[in-house]
Amino acid sequence: METSLYLPIKTFLESAGYTVKGEIGGCDLVGLSEGDPTVVVIGELKLVFNLELILQAIDRATMADEVWIAARISARGRGRESDRRYRDLCRRLGFGMLGVSDAGEVSIIVSSVSPMPRSNPKRRTRLVKEHRKRAGDPALGGSTKVPIMTAYRQQALACAAAMADGPQRPRDLRLIVATAGQILLKNYYGWFEKVDKGVYRLTDAGALAVENSRRTTESAK
Repeated sequence: METSLYLPIKTFLESAGYTVKGEIGGCDLVGLSEGDPTVVVIGELKLVFNLELILQAIDRATMADEVWIAARISARGRGRESDRRYRDLCRRLGFGMLGVSDAGEVSIIVSSVSPMPRSNPKRRTRLVKEHRKRAGDPALGGSTKVPIMTAYRQQALACAAAMADGPQRPRDLRLIVATAGQILLKNYYGWFEKVDKGVYRLTDAGALAVENSRRTTESAK
């Protein structure tokens, strides 16, 4: 029962200087500091971390200086406490997460005073670059089980289309795609093969990719 979590969490908060009492104003527990001004801490308890616990914390947030959610730690380590998205959500909302072991030990999973995480510069830069490099808007949002038309795939297809009538040299393809040499050398999709020094031709897979691309373009018109 959720009540089995109360004493471990109460002890944890009291060790931090709060006077804790249970079931006040619909809250599982409320802690008050002895200082001036008074700091109000609210705790919500569940046997497992779930969405309902987050929603309860959101409801309590208007009444508290700090909100902590607490639940038992999954014995197999597969609970929400192991889900980075769940932890990040708590950080963004400013909620603390406390895990309680079967032995009653309390561990801090997310601190309630953790600042909102900064943006990830590398991921953001990659996102902006990919957006700017794509020609048009070739991929429908929400698509699954189909190859995503990335900027790199678009460039590789442009090279392949230019080679449909016969072998080409990378230097000749640079007028179409500036990075043609790298694309042919890397051959990520297996569309190209070297037939002579500095000369490449399409493989069967490359020819099929060009044909499929043409069909897709025609059907979209």
